[in-house]
Amino acid sequence: MVGYFVIASAGNFYQDFDITWGDGRAKILNNGDLLTLSLDKASGSGFQSKNEYLFGKIDMQLKLVPGNSAGTVTAYYLSSKGATWDEIDFEFLGNLSGDPYILHTNVFSQGKGNREQQFYLWFDPTADFHTYSILWNPQRIVFSVDGTPIREFKNMESKGVPFPKNQAMRIHSSLWNADDWATRGGLVKTDWSQAPFTASYRNFNANACTMSSGTSSCGSNSASSGNAWLSEELDSTSQERLNWVQKNYMIYNYCTDAKRFPQGLPTECNTA
Repeated sequence: MVGYFVIASAGNFYQDFDITWGDGRAKILNNGDLLTLSLDKASGSGFQSKNEYLFGKIDMQLKLVPGNSAGTVTAYYLSSKGATWDEIDFEFLGNLSGDPYILHTNVFSQGKGNREQQFYLWFDPTADFHTYSILWNPQRIVFSVDGTPIREFKNMESKGVPFPKNQAMRIHSSLWNADDWATRGGLVKTDWSQAPFTASYRNFNANACTMSSGTSSCGSNSASSGNAWLSEELDSTSQERLNWVQKNYMIYNYCTDAKRFPQGLPTECNTA
């Protein structure tokens, strides 16, 4: 039973999201059960949540652009507004047919990111829908794919590392052309003869604290209201699965990129 104070929505795209750009290229279909974004040479498209969230466990199923998706990026992320924004990112970097997608993750706090980790997936993300989840609570951020955690970013404010915890964020998604950098650093360009490129979304679900006029739906005694996700952490099984993904599928980790940080690796890298 979800706690009394939590807004849990099993998504209907009409109720939960606004299409924000794309001039008709984004479509809500099947009575609100399905949303598609498309990209052609003239424009991409995007949507955002009607609600703003401050902590939550958010799931979305995505099916990515099939075939030759080189140059395209499908971004799915949480973000606040302003110059010192917070952001929690999934970005899917397209590739030539037969080459794996790259799943790019990042965490921004107070306008500063540079915390990229990149992964290959252990399945073809274009063949079917898969669930991409963000757990965001006051102690940690966990990125998961089909229930398997791939990355954990812990709250290390005690060591001087900023952590997103004061700014409400909306869910955003967009499909756009980034062939100046997305595929092999921009070497492979978008093949517009393959357009339109389409990504699909379904089964949005949020167990989350929504913010309205500065007030959280979770109230101040949220921990007592059965919101287990607010204090959720990785158990030993989840930790093993995280280690498995990082050992076998991680292809870039800012915490091991000494060339990029000649003054020394970021603080959180040394305390992991």
